[in-house]
Amino acid sequence: MPDKKIPGLYVHVPFCLTKCPYCDFYSHPGTRYISAWLDAVEREMVLYTDQFSCFDTLYLGGGSPTVLSLHEIERLTASIHRRFSFLPDTETTIEANPADITGRAARGLKQLGFNRISLGVQSFDDTVLTLLKRRHTAADAKRAIRTIRNAGFENLSIDLMYGVPGQDMAGWKRTLEQALSFTPEHVSCYQLTIKENTPFGELRDKGLLCIPAEKEEEALFLTTAGLLAKSGYEHYEVSSFATAKAFCSRHNRKYWNHAPYLGLGPAAHSFNHNRRWWNRCSIETYLQALARYVPPREAMEEITADQLMLESLFLNFRTRTGIPLARLGACNKAARVLPRLQQEGLVRVAHGRVVPTTRGLLVADSLPLLLT
Repeated sequence: MPDKKIPGLYVHVPFCLTKCPYCDFYSHPGTRYISAWLDAVEREMVLYTDQFSCFDTLYLGGGSPTVLSLHEIERLTASIHRRFSFLPDTETTIEANPADITGRAARGLKQLGFNRISLGVQSFDDTVLTLLKRRHTAADAKRAIRTIRNAGFENLSIDLMYGVPGQDMAGWKRTLEQALSFTPEHVSCYQLTIKENTPFGELRDKGLLCIPAEKEEEALFLTTAGLLAKSGYEHYEVSSFATAKAFCSRHNRKYWNHAPYLGLGPAAHSFNHNRRWWNRCSIETYLQALARYVPPREAMEEITADQLMLESLFLNFRTRTGIPLARLGACNKAARVLPRLQQEGLVRVAHGRVVPTTRGLLVADSLPLLLT
C-alpha cells in the first residue's frame, strides 16, 4: 500500500440530469455549463501546479461524472495529466450512474486509464429506485455491471442504500444478495440520512416521510455487516467493505488519515499542511472567479494540533484501524471508561490499539466523546 501521506486529487463534476430528493451534495441540473466548467477547471489546475507533489489517487465524483461525454472526460483527464504528476500505480476512480454505462462508454473509460468504477446502484428494487427518483432501473444496474466487467474492469465498487422508507429487511437482503452475486471487489452501504434543505427533508418535516426507527436502523446495519462478513468482505470503515486490502478505497482513506488532498471544482474541499479550504457552492460564481484566474474559494481555516487530534479520533474510530492506545495518554476518563466499552462489546484492545467492533462502528461518532 502506497504511503498514506501521498496526496490525492479529487475533481467535483457538479452536473446531474436529475437531482435525487435525498442528496445534499452540490450539483447543477442539466449540462448547460459543461464546456465553461471544463475551461474553469483547467484554469484552477494552473493555480496549484507547483503546490502538490505526485498524486497516487485521482477521483472524479459528483454529481454524475458520466453525464460528461467520453470526449469531455478525455479532455479533462488529458488536462489533469498535463498539469500534474501521478505515480505509476495510481488508483483512478470515476463515479458512474448505471443509466450512462454502455459498452462504448465502459471501454472508453478503460482506455482513458480509469481502473476503478464506483457504480451508484442504490437498490435492485424498482420500487425503491422510483422513490429515490433514480434514473435507472434494476435491469439497467445489472446490465451496467455486466458491461463494466466485459470492458475489463477488475475493481468495481457498488453503492447501496438502506433505511429507505417502505424498505423492509427482506427487501434489503435481496438487494445485498443481488449485489454479491456479481462479486464486486468493494461495496459501500449507506444508511439514508435525511438532510435539511432537501425534498426528503421537507417531506419529513411535514410528517409525510416515514423513516425507520432506531432499532430498525440498528438491525439493518448489523445484518449488512454480518452478511458481507460471511461473504468474505472486510468491514474496514463504517459504510465500506472490501474483499481484500488492495480493494479498500485508497482515495477515501486519505480523508480519514489526514493525508493531503486537492479538490477542484465547485464545492470541492482541499487539505494540506494543517490548512483546509473549500470552493464556492455555485457553478456561476465558480466560473466568474476563474474567468479572472482568481481562486474560487469560499473560505479557509488553519487547524490547530488539538483540533487535528480530535478530528483524528473521530475519523479513525470510524475505521477498523482504530487509534493507538497511547494516544489516550494518562486521561483519567479513558482509564475509567475503556474497560466498560470493552465489556459492552463496543471496542477491543489489540496490538496497542483501541479498535471498534462491528457494534462499536454502529455508534462510532460517540466513542471519542466517551473516551475524552
